[in-house]
Amino acid sequence: MPPTATATTSRERPVGPLQLLALGVNGIVGVGIFFAPAEVAAQAPGASAILAFALTGLALVPVAFAFAVLGRRFDADGGPVLFARTAFGERTSFLVGWVAYVSAFLSTSAVVAGLSQALAPSLGLAGPWGQRALASVLATVLAGVVASGIRVSARAWTALTVLKLLPLAALLVAFAVLSGPAPVQVVASGTTDTAWLRAGLTVMFAYQGFEIVPVIAGQVRSSSRSVPLATVGSLLVAVLLYVGLVWACVAALPALASSPAPLAASAGVWGGATLEKWVAAGTSISALGICLGMMVTTPRYLSALASGERTLLGLDGMSPAGVPMRALAVTWALVVLFVNLGNLSELFALSSIAVLMQYGVTAAALAALAFRKERGLTPLHAVLAVPTLALGLTLVAYGATRNEAATTALTVMAGLVLLRLAKPRASAGAADT
Repeated sequence: MPPTATATTSRERPVGPLQLLALGVNGIVGVGIFFAPAEVAAQAPGASAILAFALTGLALVPVAFAFAVLGRRFDADGGPVLFARTAFGERTSFLVGWVAYVSAFLSTSAVVAGLSQALAPSLGLAGPWGQRALASVLATVLAGVVASGIRVSARAWTALTVLKLLPLAALLVAFAVLSGPAPVQVVASGTTDTAWLRAGLTVMFAYQGFEIVPVIAGQVRSSSRSVPLATVGSLLVAVLLYVGLVWACVAALPALASSPAPLAASAGVWGGATLEKWVAAGTSISALGICLGMMVTTPRYLSALASGERTLLGLDGMSPAGVPMRALAVTWALVVLFVNLGNLSELFALSSIAVLMQYGVTAAALAALAFRKERGLTPLHAVLAVPTLALGLTLVAYGATRNEAATTALTVMAGLVLLRLAKPRASAGAADT
């Protein structure tokens, strides 16, 4: 058994259950929800859009339970990387962790670049060079916050989660309480199966994020309770929030499908110009929260894949403050590099397949360990693997592109090379001789 460098003792763990819940909610409630209602309404108009968010969210609950069931049984950082290592061995876990890591740092780069592009004009930084400079500074500041310790990071992501939720909650209150123009009649129109599938796929992407909760399990107090509650709880909070927000949009905007900023526009209808500006500003706050959350969790995929039977450049090392410093340094360098490359339109090229790998390996690991009756699991737990794997395959079948497949193949090849370069970890017995 290799030493676990990604967990700390219970007394040193600063992340409590509410902070972990905030991390999950922050991971789900990103920039996408500010625009997704219009995209979904284009495929499923009227009440069909509300149903798409409600039904897709409920369909993901078994997936969250699968992550929760396994997450409570692994008291260390890594999430799906650890699940795969226990169930299938080192090579599978290394590749899963590597693909998840590459997708995560590319996504982090894209969000940082997008936020910088939105903020640069207001800061007087015109042109692409100004935007890239701001993105580099932003990535460096976020990395500095993360490097200061998991305790500081937890406080920061919790504060940003509250700040991003406040304008959305105000919109819901305004929709429920305040008077405004007579809302349009909410009637579900005829929607084809293909349109429902496309709408559901869009919604599924909007609900992604709860799977990051087990990734920091090694830093969480009472992780066997906190991880499952935060994993499932964050998804349920997002479902209730999203259904309410989409309902407000459908009722306020007859031309919802063509609205460039549906949440802000509906806030203007229900609460006036002040609420509209507040919700619009929430887009940048939400993006900042996502950037911080990803900077916290992304290095932990790298440290987890380096913590198995083979060691890789000491990337699994953990500071006393609960931070994988070398993995963070590598992640920061890669993010800064990619935000300066210019066109980032293809940086999400791994997202569908990376999520499939996390969903798929979690489902397969749950089934394998359940049938082997390991980690306190029974064959009945394997039932949760079926919807998890089905949703993952659907995501790839209808969401992945040839470019994603090609990029994934190159990423896997690079991962195999890294695995060959990794050195076998000296056993405790060998180290003593």
